Amino acid sequence: MSAVDKDAVAEALEQIAALLELKGENAFRVRAFRGAARAVGSLAGTVAAALTDGSLAAAKGIGPATLQVVQELVASGGSTMLDELRGQVPPGLVEMLQLPGLGVSKVRQIQETLHIETIAELEAAARDGSLAALPRFGARTATNVLASIDFLRRSSAYTLCHHAAAEAAALAAVLAALPGVDRVVITGDVRRRMEVAQGLSLVVIGDVPPAEFFKRLASIPGIVEFSGHDERRVTLRHGGGSLAQVIVTTPANGGAVLVRATGSESHIAALEAHARSVGHALDGAALWHGSTFVPTADEATFYRALGLAEIPPELREGDGEIAAAATGVLPALVTRADLRGFLHCHSSWSDGTTGIEEMALACRAAGYAYVGLTDHSQAAAYAGGLKPDALARQADEIDALNARLEGVRILKGIEADILADGALDYPAAVLDRLDFVIGSVHSRFQMGREEMTTRMLRALDDPHLTIVGHPTGRLLLAREGYAVDLDALIEKAGAVGAAIEINADPHRLDLDWRTLRKARAAGLTIAIGADAHDVGGIGNMEWGVGIARKGWLTAADILNTRTAEDFLAFAKARRGR
Repeated sequence: MSAVDKDAVAEALEQIAALLELKGENAFRVRAFRGAARAVGSLAGTVAAALTDGSLAAAKGIGPATLQVVQELVASGGSTMLDELRGQVPPGLVEMLQLPGLGVSKVRQIQETLHIETIAELEAAARDGSLAALPRFGARTATNVLASIDFLRRSSAYTLCHHAAAEAAALAAVLAALPGVDRVVITGDVRRRMEVAQGLSLVVIGDVPPAEFFKRLASIPGIVEFSGHDERRVTLRHGGGSLAQVIVTTPANGGAVLVRATGSESHIAALEAHARSVGHALDGAALWHGSTFVPTADEATFYRALGLAEIPPELREGDGEIAAAATGVLPALVTRADLRGFLHCHSSWSDGTTGIEEMALACRAAGYAYVGLTDHSQAAAYAGGLKPDALARQADEIDALNARLEGVRILKGIEADILADGALDYPAAVLDRLDFVIGSVHSRFQMGREEMTTRMLRALDDPHLTIVGHPTGRLLLAREGYAVDLDALIEKAGAVGAAIEINADPHRLDLDWRTLRKARAAGLTIAIGADAHDVGGIGNMEWGVGIARKGWLTAADILNTRTAEDFLAFAKARRGR
């Protein structure tokens, strides 16, 4: 059974395209693999299902050669073509492609002119001036390269949470099928909904002897490395590429093991201290009262034995949750079922791949009562941004759909660029015709902290701005956020009655959960926006809800838990201030 998800397949196809381009292969072949990567990434279901029912073979962008590579990836977890290309291209060049601002043409220029093939050599060239001396580079590019190398080194040990979750789910399915296993629980960073994960952690609960279980585990196809074996734990590497720790426990001790395998180091340390204060000990992976073992069949039983309310996994970060659980003041965290409105989505009118009706019907099927459509504004020409006349024609289509569709309402919105001077990307007369506006920064990321803060605060002076979109502009493991004073942004948004977004695209998850605690304390309204560009993006909301929960947010804190009428009243009140 393969443990390769659609994101891993799409990434492998992108790597093949990049390696072919680095080798100077023909541009048509390169484009074919890039197109296949997009086709796979936009699938609504799994790659395996799309292969079985023939929908992938029929998809635009998939040809016989790329289909064969996908089939091999799904069947074996690897690609012969990718392995061969990796052997033909210096690995350092592939690493360089991960640095923002260094596309294939620049990497080839660096290799051919400076004969550089490793990140270390590139770093030296950026420091000694030889990189800056290249045509189309300069001192600023060299400085940015150094910052990007530092960021790459710090982030290379991590995986985006949705990729890690997909890998973990595939591995969990394999483990659950083994004899003697009652259930498998994904724990660690993924279960706590961290934005990035450092390895995988899974707990296997059952009466199977660990030694026998590990023997069976070692023989599973797709497990490429097996180490770190002790009495109840083993570390392995499987087809998805991540290291995974697998812990085996009996049902009687399942609660204690799950708590320890899920919580951060700070949470466990605080929990151990609390246990001692109430006459217990969390010793190893079991709970004790003196020398007596305390059975904990589940986590609720474990926390109850220590006089605590059960702490949701997302809050187990060692940041006051134990005191809150002891005094009964843990918040009732928002859930996906609380969301009534689906916000921040792009259609084929700009850079989305889905028509408005198809997106609305898919959102209705997912349980949403309304959809806030927000295609890109005119300044985003690279993303097919809408000119005012196109926006007017789109409004006519929305009116016609709302007159015809039942069970879902489409709201007229826009993701308006916040321009360099803080103005929104349309005059007031255009914005007046919309139900709501998301304002986002998509350019001039290198502004200084003071200048960027002034830019965003000025945007909030415009009463049309309902929601500040992805407020730091970060791309996890790819680009750090721009410099902005978030305290000032939160204060200003609260003062003028605007909301700030949790952008639920798992590549962003911006606003950060650590800042959300502060935003909640300030009484700020938070919107969860999917930033969906196709039907598959509807699932992004799950990741946004996870970040909201990590920020201790309740349903009352979230704008799109409100009805459509109350959402529109919020936007109207903002304009009336």
